[in-house]
Amino acid sequence: MKPDTAHILNNADQQHDDKWLSINNINKNFGNYAALQDINLHIKKGEFLCLLGPSGCGKTTLLRIIAGLETQETGGIVMAGREIGHLAPARRNYGIVFQSYALFPNLTVSDNVGYALKSGRAEKAARVSELLDMVSLTGTEQRYPAQLSGGQQQRVALARALATSPSLLLLDEPLSALDAKVREKVRQELRHLQRKLGVTTIMVTHDQDEAMEIADTIAVMNQGRIEQVGTPEQIYREPGSRFVAGFVGRANWLSAEINADKQLSLAGRIITAVLPESHTNLTGQTTATLFCRPEDVRIEEHWQADSSSLMAEVEHVEFHSGQRRAVLSLCANRTIRILADVGPNDAGYASLEAGRRVPLTLPEHAIRLFPRITS
Repeated sequence: MKPDTAHILNNADQQHDDKWLSINNINKNFGNYAALQDINLHIKKGEFLCLLGPSGCGKTTLLRIIAGLETQETGGIVMAGREIGHLAPARRNYGIVFQSYALFPNLTVSDNVGYALKSGRAEKAARVSELLDMVSLTGTEQRYPAQLSGGQQQRVALARALATSPSLLLLDEPLSALDAKVREKVRQELRHLQRKLGVTTIMVTHDQDEAMEIADTIAVMNQGRIEQVGTPEQIYREPGSRFVAGFVGRANWLSAEINADKQLSLAGRIITAVLPESHTNLTGQTTATLFCRPEDVRIEEHWQADSSSLMAEVEHVEFHSGQRRAVLSLCANRTIRILADVGPNDAGYASLEAGRRVPLTLPEHAIRLFPRITS
């Protein structure tokens, strides 16, 4: 094969892998309610994608449409080059784990895991044993679901979903029934197993910490639409909309003025900020909302007259996860309050005491501008 031909074929394979699962122009209505609107999403082979959003945003409806458990009004789904959008669920080659696990209470662990296997008795037993070892449940074969902890039941449901070696794994809030400590442990195990198997996975969750820890890619949903798709860091650091910025992580929202020269002013001081792609024109805008993360607020040790620092009074301090979390009000405008998370190795950490005045800086790269103030 000629090198140029090989290069072309390799590029074609790469493009195919990058769009291994394509969700195209999906719309879904329940009566007059638009549950999903113009959903387009491309998922790579082997990728772990989280659908993240509040209750009622459409994420579970989208998962059920991918599974064939709901029917879309318009649009299609292509998996590995095959249109599956109108196939019966049994022909879509996926495994699914529901929020309730949906285990058969009258069947043993072994029978639950091997339920969908059509092979002979010996082959089925070997496969079940392999799966239970994979999810660290060897020795529970003859127990019933009621005899297992929540975390163990979740692993049984996962083993059952993987029994037929599906191309796609769908997870609908699979960890929500677990307590916090067990949940953290199981999600780490789930991520490790997904990487080991390389199975393309879509998980629905409303838990932002869960999505941030476990996903390769996050699709943030709101009111039936996809607001933003990106890596966890992109979603956190470069939110594309006010909704994403507010839903993911803690945030400062600061009212600023826009002068005639299109300069931003916060409490009388000119500052600069990143303008999201969705807002490229400030014409006619006189006010704006600035966004920054608490950990990006810098508390300076000393005031410098020629700096871009703002003087603030420390109103309240609490110790949180190894940091001092402080609420400060700007001296030039006490209605503007700023939340700051400051670590023990950061400058100004020792200065964060209630009643003290400290200089603070908002780094340009960490501030984003949202021109229209919305509720």
